[in-house]
Amino acid sequence: MAGLRPAGALCNLPGTPACPVDARLHELQANQERLEAQNTTLRLTHAALEVSQAALRESEASAHLILRAAPVAMLVMNQHGRITQANARAEAMFGYPMGCMAGLTIEDLIPERFRAAHRDSRNDSERPARHRIMGMAGGDFYGLRTDGGEFPVEIGLGPLQLGDERLVVVSVNDITERKKAEEDLRITAIAFESQAGMIVTNADGIIVRVNQAFTRLTGYSAKEAIGKTTALLHSGRHDSDFYRHMWSTIQDKGFWQGEIWNRRQDGKIHAEWLTITAVAKPGGEISHYVGTYSDITQNSEAEAEIHRLAYYDPLTQLPNRRLLYDRLAQALASSSRNHHHGAVLFLDLDNFKTLNDTRGHAVGDQLLTEVACRLQITLRECDTVSRLDDTVSRLGGDEFVLLLEDLSDCADEAAIQARQVGEKLRDALALPYDLAKSEFHCTASFGVTLFHGHDDSIESLLKQADLALYQAKNAGRNTLRFFNPAMQAAMDERGALEADLRRALKRRQLYLHYQPQIDSKRRIIGAEALLRWEHPERGMIGPDIFIPLAEETGLILPIGRWVMQTACAQIKAWSGNPATRDLRLAVNVSARQFRQPGFVADMKAMLDDYDIDPTRLKIELTESLVIDNVADSITRMQALQAIGISFSMDDFGTGFSSLSYLKRLPLDQLKIDRSFVRDLAHDANDAAIVQTIITMGRTLGLDVIAEGVENEAQLERLDQYGCIAYQGYLFSRPVPLREFERLLGVA
Repeated sequence: MAGLRPAGALCNLPGTPACPVDARLHELQANQERLEAQNTTLRLTHAALEVSQAALRESEASAHLILRAAPVAMLVMNQHGRITQANARAEAMFGYPMGCMAGLTIEDLIPERFRAAHRDSRNDSERPARHRIMGMAGGDFYGLRTDGGEFPVEIGLGPLQLGDERLVVVSVNDITERKKAEEDLRITAIAFESQAGMIVTNADGIIVRVNQAFTRLTGYSAKEAIGKTTALLHSGRHDSDFYRHMWSTIQDKGFWQGEIWNRRQDGKIHAEWLTITAVAKPGGEISHYVGTYSDITQNSEAEAEIHRLAYYDPLTQLPNRRLLYDRLAQALASSSRNHHHGAVLFLDLDNFKTLNDTRGHAVGDQLLTEVACRLQITLRECDTVSRLDDTVSRLGGDEFVLLLEDLSDCADEAAIQARQVGEKLRDALALPYDLAKSEFHCTASFGVTLFHGHDDSIESLLKQADLALYQAKNAGRNTLRFFNPAMQAAMDERGALEADLRRALKRRQLYLHYQPQIDSKRRIIGAEALLRWEHPERGMIGPDIFIPLAEETGLILPIGRWVMQTACAQIKAWSGNPATRDLRLAVNVSARQFRQPGFVADMKAMLDDYDIDPTRLKIELTESLVIDNVADSITRMQALQAIGISFSMDDFGTGFSSLSYLKRLPLDQLKIDRSFVRDLAHDANDAAIVQTIITMGRTLGLDVIAEGVENEAQLERLDQYGCIAYQGYLFSRPVPLREFERLLGVA
């Protein structure tokens, strides 16, 4: 047993062939070693790949954070030219919601008319390489917002490699302000090289720049003038007081202008119109002075006339709007320097239009000239108030603006000073005028606003004064009102009410109420249709509030048409019932509606559309409406009367009540105003007026109806005087349709 060898030992004998099993084992061992080496390599490769991907993800995250935080609009685009990322500034600049720019191209952000130019830029071989990357082009273009707005942009391009992906970073810069600045510079350069001579000095009066026109006018070249003082132009014709006053005015007001004699380089003396304006730094310190010259030697009268036409009103010789704005700018600058208040007084004449219409424009012009004279004389007497030379301006028509300077540095005291001046002016204007050899009385209303430095713009000041004037008019005229924030709040409220009124028709918030009209036997013979507005939040809004608003805004036209259509529809509805078919419905028509060119034709078409008896419709017109243009009123009334519509003169007795026009008007009825009926039983004057109106109506063959009848005593007096129809709370308030029909007994 001990002599035996292991089975495998035979394979190791010299000369013995290799054992197949051993060879297979050897091969398996070699394969295993190779596999382990490959696994090791794979693990190392995978680990390296994970590190690379982590680095790539970290790089991408960093790039994304940088992109979002960039202070300029930035886009990332792929090699196909489409946006993959956009930061918040880019989205805001182009008006896109967050994340909605992905997939767009640069050309989607450019107006269509510029896209061809952008495509050409991409293919321009002469364009620098930095402006052409991956088929995209940089440079100046116009951007396109989502709302269609366009704005100038500068596009910059930069390559970005993230892993195997080639990207382009696009920066977009809004260059609107830069373009505007460039345009301003071009305009300034052109303006400086105008036909007028211009010179710029520093604060010490040393010349730092002149234009070519200056050289042409004076003979001094830029090289000869720059570095010198303006003394090289002195002619010797003006003494030191002249220049002392000039510079004192510039220091006080910021500018000076007037005629001056200067000496040319050749020694000749010539007259010039010179304007010197101080240029201040933001802190108020003067940095430069700009002088503008124009030669007026050859034709000084023509130059003066041109100046007057440009800056002064030809009728009153007062400064016009253009010069007023210039004076206001100087006054604001002066107030900023000396810290004193100033005031703007806006005034217009009460009932000036009536004078113009009744006495003619020549007499109206005479009044305006006299008013201008009184304003200037009265202001010269107000010695406590320091003013600019041109204090009074005429804006046009009967509107004047007065500018007061150097009032107190205390706002309350300044307001008292401005009020004192305004009241003196008001009293002066209220004195009788001798116009065309007859005495005329005229009053004025004033709106006042204070200013202090540059707290408000010129436009704001004039708007504030105008709002105050509006309040003075509403307060009864011939009065003065100051602007205050409450006025602005009231105007804001008025704007909100106007917006609501514009929607009221569409939202069916407007209604008609009906007030019965009664005969002497207390029978309902008709009604007046009265407009009412029920606001869903404000409740019932009185017609005294919204009707004037509708008149001023023009909304009275669609509203008035709706009222007339509703009235016609109601007459049609009543025509089928014997108890209501004889009722007459009165409708008030506004001046703007009545004066519309197509009003008569519109009324005819409306009557045809509703197929109603025209005699059932009565239009009420006010005296002021009719006499505004009597001839036109008569023509329109006759045309409507010819088809059966009747007319009532509303509020009769409160206006002119002149027989000269009354007998010419095709009226059917006079309505006695409630103001005469109110105290009829106690006031002898009202009683006499009512008797006169009733007698006048009877004489002219007109019916007479009295409104505002509230008690039996009034009714008894009216009946005694011969009145045959009535309307008022004694019988019924204005009521909705259903309640009115209950009064008739048909509901």
